[in-house]
Amino acid sequence: MAHQHQHQHNARHGGHRLETVIDMAAHQQQPEKAGGGGRFGFTGGLEFTSLTYTVVKKQRGAGGEWEKKDVDLLHEITGYAPKGCVTAVMGPSGAGKSTFLDALAGRIASLDGRVALDGVEMSPSLIKRSSAYVMQDDRLFPMLTVYETLMFAADFRLGSTVSASDKKLRVENLIEQLGLTSSRNTFIGDEGTRGVSGGERRRVSIGVDIIHGPALLFLDEPTSGLDSTSAHSVIEKVHDIACAGSTVVLTIHQPSSRILLLLDHLIILARGQLMYSGGPKEVTAHLGRMGRKVPKGENSIEHLLDVIQEYEQSEHGVKALAEFCLTGLKPPKLIAAYGAEGLSTVSSIPQTPILGPDGDDFDRSLRSQHSKSPWSGVQLTPSRRPKHKDQHGRSHEPPSAPHNHRYTPEIVMGTPTPLSSAYTVDEDDYLTPTHHAAPNATGAPGVGINALGHRGKFANSYVGEVWVLIRRNFTNIWRTPELFLSRLMVLTVMGFLMATMFIKPKDDTQGITNRLSFFIFTVCVFFFSSNDAVPAFIQERFIFIRETSHNAYRASAYVVAGLITYLPFLLLQSAPYAGIVWFALKLHGQFLYFLVMLYASLLSTNSFVVFISSVVPNFILGYAAVIAFTALFFLFCGYFLNSHSIPVAWKWMNTISTMKYPYEGLLMNEFDGDRVFATGPPDTLTGDDILRLLGISTVEDRKWWMVLYLLGWAVFYRVLFYLVLRFASKNKRK
Repeated sequence: MAHQHQHQHNARHGGHRLETVIDMAAHQQQPEKAGGGGRFGFTGGLEFTSLTYTVVKKQRGAGGEWEKKDVDLLHEITGYAPKGCVTAVMGPSGAGKSTFLDALAGRIASLDGRVALDGVEMSPSLIKRSSAYVMQDDRLFPMLTVYETLMFAADFRLGSTVSASDKKLRVENLIEQLGLTSSRNTFIGDEGTRGVSGGERRRVSIGVDIIHGPALLFLDEPTSGLDSTSAHSVIEKVHDIACAGSTVVLTIHQPSSRILLLLDHLIILARGQLMYSGGPKEVTAHLGRMGRKVPKGENSIEHLLDVIQEYEQSEHGVKALAEFCLTGLKPPKLIAAYGAEGLSTVSSIPQTPILGPDGDDFDRSLRSQHSKSPWSGVQLTPSRRPKHKDQHGRSHEPPSAPHNHRYTPEIVMGTPTPLSSAYTVDEDDYLTPTHHAAPNATGAPGVGINALGHRGKFANSYVGEVWVLIRRNFTNIWRTPELFLSRLMVLTVMGFLMATMFIKPKDDTQGITNRLSFFIFTVCVFFFSSNDAVPAFIQERFIFIRETSHNAYRASAYVVAGLITYLPFLLLQSAPYAGIVWFALKLHGQFLYFLVMLYASLLSTNSFVVFISSVVPNFILGYAAVIAFTALFFLFCGYFLNSHSIPVAWKWMNTISTMKYPYEGLLMNEFDGDRVFATGPPDTLTGDDILRLLGISTVEDRKWWMVLYLLGWAVFYRVLFYLVLRFASKNKRK
C-alpha cells in the first residue's frame, strides 16, 4: 500500500526522485499508517531529543543591582521532521523558531540534547556536511547571472569528481525545476542594478544550497518579504525538493491558506517550548482534546496560535500547554473577564492533577516521550517498544502491564521517528537502495546518510578551490570595473599633477625639500588610494559565511585566491604613476626599484584595509578605523621626526608604521651615492649626506630590505585576515 502510494506521489510530481528515498517495499510490506497527515508512511527523518539552549541574561534585581540569570531559549524539545516532507516551524514572535532551526543545523555550540538523522546521531560537523541552510537574507553576487551563480555553486559543492558536462546538465535541470528558465541569463541585481524578482532571487538562493543534493535542507523564513504569489511559488518548489527525498525544515510566520496545503508536518513553539508536533489536519483534534473547539470557518492552526497567546498572557503561561503536549495533562481552562484595563484572560480552574489510568483528565491520545527506542538511545514513545515475532514470523505487541493504558497513533505521522507509533522499525529500513535517480533529480549521487562517512570534508582539492574562487573574482571585477578604474584614474591624475608641480627639481636646498615633499606625498597617495576597498569584503562577508558554513571551500583558499586576484590589478595601478613621475621629474636610482616599492606599498595597504574590513561591523566604522590608523602611520613614518628623534616610548609606532618602509626606501633609491644635490652656500650636500642627516642608512643593499619588510607586513595582515575569517566569521551561536 505504501509502495503504491509512493508511485502515485512520484507520478504527480513528474517522477522527480532521489536515490536517497528509501524504498521500503524492497525489504518488507508495510501497513498503511493510521493517522495520516503526510505523504509517506515509511520514511526516516531528523530526530531531536531534549534540545535545550540556555543563555545567561543580565537583569536588575529587587535592589536595583544587576544579576545574572540562566534563561532557556529552548527547553526540552523532542520531536522529529520526517523525510520526504516539509516540516514547518511556527509560533508567535519570540517563540524561538530561528533558534530552534539553528539548533537543528548545528549552529549552536552550547546546545544540550541529541540530533539524529535516520537513526544515526549527528555531530555539528556531520550536519554541516549533509545539510544546507538557506538564510533569510539572499546574499548573492549581484553581477552574476542566475546560470553563473548556480554553476559556481556546482563547482564548489560537487567538486572535480563530477565532470563539467554533468555539472552543466545538473544546473540546467535545476533551473528548470526552480522555474528560472526565463531568467537564466539575467543578473541577480541589487539596489543599483536591475535584476531578477524577489521570488526568483529566493529560488536562486535555494538552488545554490541544494545543487549537491543535501540530505537536510533548512530554510529561515523563506517567504519573508515576498508577495503572496511569490511566497507560494517558493514553498511549492521547496515542496518538490522534499518530494525528491530530502528532509526539509523551515520557519514560517504567517502562511497563507494555499501555503498551508503544502506543509506536511508542523512544529509549533512558544517561549522556546513545544506546543504541538504533528500533521496540519490533526490540529483540530489536538484542540478538541484540550477542550477548545475550533469556531466554524476559522483556521485551526490560527486558532491554536490564538490559544497559545491567551495562555501566554495568563498567569499560567505556556508551560501548561507544553505539559499537555508532553504528557497529556489538560491545561487549566481560561475564562474571559473584563477588568479595569479591558478584556483579559484569567484562570478559572486550577491545574488538574494526573489521576492515573482511570482518571478523566488525562488525555489518552497523547504519548509520553520517556521510553526507549529499540534501535537508538533516543527518548521515544511507549508504542515504539520492540515487537516480538512468533514462530510464524507474525509480529505482535508485547503484553501490556496491568492497568497500563494503550496509546494510539492518532495525531502523529506513522514514520520511524520520535512520537511515531505506526510500525516497528527494522534495520533494513535505512539502507540506501542502489537504483538510479531520475535524470532530472536535483540531488547528488550518494547523498544518503550512509554515504556521508565516505565524503570528504571539502568537495574540491585546495588548488581546485583557489581556481574556482579566482575565476569568480575575475568575473566580478570584469562586471564591476568601477573600483579598479577609479583607483587607476586617481593615481594617473595624481601622477600628472605631481609631474607638473615638481617638474625637474633643481640641485639646491629647495630642490631637496621638493624631492622630500614629493616622496612623502607619493607614499600618502598610494596608502589612501586603497581606502575605498573597505566595503569590498564587508559586502562579501555574509556570502563568505553562508558558503563556508557548509564547507564549500576553505577560509585559507579564499584568502589566497583574493590575493592572487588583486596582484595584476595592483601592478596595473602602480605602473602608470611610476612611469609618469619618473621621467618628468628625472628621478635618480633604479626605476625597477621605484616601481617595485610602489607595488609593494599598494599590496601592503590593500592587505591592511582588507584586514580592517573583516573586523569592523560596517563600512562607516571601517572608514574611520582605516583613516585613523593611516594618520598614525603618517605621523610616525619618519618625515616629521626621523627615527632617531622619536621618543623611546613611541619607537614601536615607528616600527609598525607601514609608511616608514616605502618612505625610507624611496629616499635611499633617490639619494644613494656621492651625487651632489646641493652646492653651497653653505655646504655641498651629496646623497649620502642627506641620508645621514635624515637618520637613514646609506648601505647599498639596505633599500631592498625595506621592500622585504613591507612585504612581510602585507603577509602579516593577510594572516590576521585569515584568522578572523577562520575563527571569528562564523554564523554560530555560543
